[in-house]
Amino acid sequence: MRSVDAATLLNGLNGTTSLAPIIGAFLSDAYLGRYLALAIASVASLIGMFLLTMTAGANSLHPPECSVGETCEKATSYQFAVLFVAFAFLVLGSAGIRPCSMPFGADQFDPNTESGKRGINSFFNWYYFTFTAAMMISATVIIYVQSNVSWPIGLGIPTALMFLACVLFFVGTRLYVRVTPEGSPFTSVVQVLSAALKKRSLKQPKDPKQDLFDPPHTSAIVTKLAHTDQFRCLDKAAIVASPDEVRSGGGAPADPWRLCSVQQVEEVKCLIRIVPVWSTGIIYYVAVVQQSTYVVLSALQSDRHLGRAGFQIPAASFTVFAMLAQTLWIPFYDRLLLPKLRKITGKEEGFTLLQRQGIGIALSTVAMVISAIVEDRRRAIALSQPTLGTTITGGAISAMSSLWMVPQLMILGLSEAFNLISQIEFYYKEIPEHMRSVAGALAFCNLALGNYLSGFLVTIVHRTTGSGQNWLAQDLNKGRLDLFYWTIAGIGVFNFIYFVICARWYRFKGASN
Repeated sequence: MRSVDAATLLNGLNGTTSLAPIIGAFLSDAYLGRYLALAIASVASLIGMFLLTMTAGANSLHPPECSVGETCEKATSYQFAVLFVAFAFLVLGSAGIRPCSMPFGADQFDPNTESGKRGINSFFNWYYFTFTAAMMISATVIIYVQSNVSWPIGLGIPTALMFLACVLFFVGTRLYVRVTPEGSPFTSVVQVLSAALKKRSLKQPKDPKQDLFDPPHTSAIVTKLAHTDQFRCLDKAAIVASPDEVRSGGGAPADPWRLCSVQQVEEVKCLIRIVPVWSTGIIYYVAVVQQSTYVVLSALQSDRHLGRAGFQIPAASFTVFAMLAQTLWIPFYDRLLLPKLRKITGKEEGFTLLQRQGIGIALSTVAMVISAIVEDRRRAIALSQPTLGTTITGGAISAMSSLWMVPQLMILGLSEAFNLISQIEFYYKEIPEHMRSVAGALAFCNLALGNYLSGFLVTIVHRTTGSGQNWLAQDLNKGRLDLFYWTIAGIGVFNFIYFVICARWYRFKGASN
């Protein structure tokens, strides 16, 4: 496939894989529970990996090999169909594993004890540390096996590991704490919006404590929320317009679509408050996803030799440097820096969750600036100095060492360590407890929309500049990828300013002012 088509397809596939957790989160919170959702998703992932391995192992399921200079035969419709069925099962697996695995792990801690609270805080860091370490192995050992040994073996290894993961998960079944789903959380949200719309002509209550419907809180799972004065138009959903709107005893509304409790209204306010902060993550991921697309293409047209032994770093393995930065930073932050920050700031989490997200956005912008400078240098060397041959697509290989891309990738990795972990923890703590699978899906939804936005940006830039000097030409030496990076950096500056405004406006759950 052409590089532009491959980048667009990869962004679309990654986006779909990251968007599916929203559906999985809803089904988990409303009906299945996190354990059952994880069980179904794990089996689906295993089936998807098995089919994906077969597309490499069976000659009838992939096109024949081609060498440099030959015209490569395209895949048939049947071969693409099998590939996309494998992807469909992997998307199904992602729909359950991504939103539920982290909240399910956090469910095993008691948030009402000091040790439980500290356990939850550390759990998010160490979960992501383990995840990143596994991704590093995938981006080095597995990719090396695929590129240099065998594609069937390279895909068979993670398939076998997925089988082992299923076995380990089901072995621990009797040990797990399982939170019972309380029905669809979105029904309550729609009820509040419907009731507020029906009562929009009523006057705002003078004394919310006296004038709003606030029955005794009975849920053992969901925390009782205090009334806040933001989005006061929603308070009208809890106004008792007439005595017959409340059942005898005063504990429940006669029609939940006309009268809602203060608790329901405040839960909707929590979700609305999160939206502006959440939206900044979409733009943030435009920078992050470049490490899996154009960074790889830049590496292909750079000198990837390591030392004098003739070993070449696989281009796709360059993402490991971002993961390495995360892997090194997380234990350093959790075990060494965090205890000192607690003493300095007086906060249990050291930096607040919003501060950590802001630092991550700023670092991603810095990484894009460095990427633009390095790419400009790589291209200049390729055009002015002898090259090291050509890639399979015909682009000349620059004599600049690909290791010059390591700093930008390390900064991007550090950016993710700040932003992504704090995003997930922020959603987990700020969203009402019975929607926590949704909380686990929101960060991946950001990643999905970031991939789609990146693909859209690639398409727009490709079409806009295609009539002249195409910034994203098939041969990067004939393009201006550096200008593309500068564009993303400019968007990042705007996003950081927007985030600061949203963060200053945000009110944490449980705070009345």
